Amino acid sequence: MGNREDLLAGARRVILEQGVAKATAREIATEAGVSLAAIGYHFGSKEQLISEALLQSLGSGIGDAMDEIVAEHAAQPLIEGFAALWNRMPAVFAANREALVASLDNAVRAVRDDGAGRDLAAATAHGYDGVAQQLRDARPDLADADVEAVAKLDYALVQSLGLMWLLNPDALPTGDELARAVAVIAETSAD
Repeated sequence: MGNREDLLAGARRVILEQGVAKATAREIATEAGVSLAAIGYHFGSKEQLISEALLQSLGSGIGDAMDEIVAEHAAQPLIEGFAALWNRMPAVFAANREALVASLDNAVRAVRDDGAGRDLAAATAHGYDGVAQQLRDARPDLADADVEAVAKLDYALVQSLGLMWLLNPDALPTGDELARAVAVIAETSAD
């Protein structure tokens, strides 16, 4: 690995161990085995490094799990695949608990810091793109506008349900309940 990759891996380890608020640039550089100046050279700031490390961590943990579930259910009607995805997400959240907590820490930091907020806003667009691509791969028959709409719904749900799961896993709606709500809205709108 190069310094950039070492820094990302080091940042992930420090963040998951200590949280975003307690992670220092010096600890990240030490964990990565690189100089402190490498953070500025490769990322511009510790905050940008943390944001990218969290995106990779959530993308590889939660994103990869979502990809797998979506692909497994690609042959089913879309509403059934949607229900299956959200029925399995509590287990995905449990497997990625520390990354979710770190992401929440980062979101609070971003809300308080304009620069970090802009970085996180750009990351949101990247998140939509990732979800949209997994859906395109699994369901190439869907129109682009439909893919974008479903991807944005899935992205909004993963963000909000991830937070809900952290606060009270028992209060999470099931995938079947969410699918029923979507179906009811669609049926009522058609009338």
